[in-house]
Amino acid sequence: MQALSYFTIAWIGSFVYFFAVEVPALLNDRKGDTLSEHIWNWFAIRRKGRAWRARRFVLGAFLLWLSIHFMTGGLV
Repeated sequence: MQALSYFTIAWIGSFVYFFAVEVPALLNDRKGDTLSEHIWNWFAIRRKGRAWRARRFVLGAFLLWLSIHFMTGGLV
């Protein structure tokens, strides 16, 4: 059996930490504590006006690139 590398352990730890933060945030009634709510706030998803379009474009472009990157095995 192959030993886990430091990076594998770190990524697993990152996901465990994410769920340790996100699950309690999902289970309470407070607003603004989940990752989704933070992203909506940081990228001004619910605000109106042209000034916020650049932030939304950056988010959309990143998510598009990340999806293509994962689906092509890193070719992009």
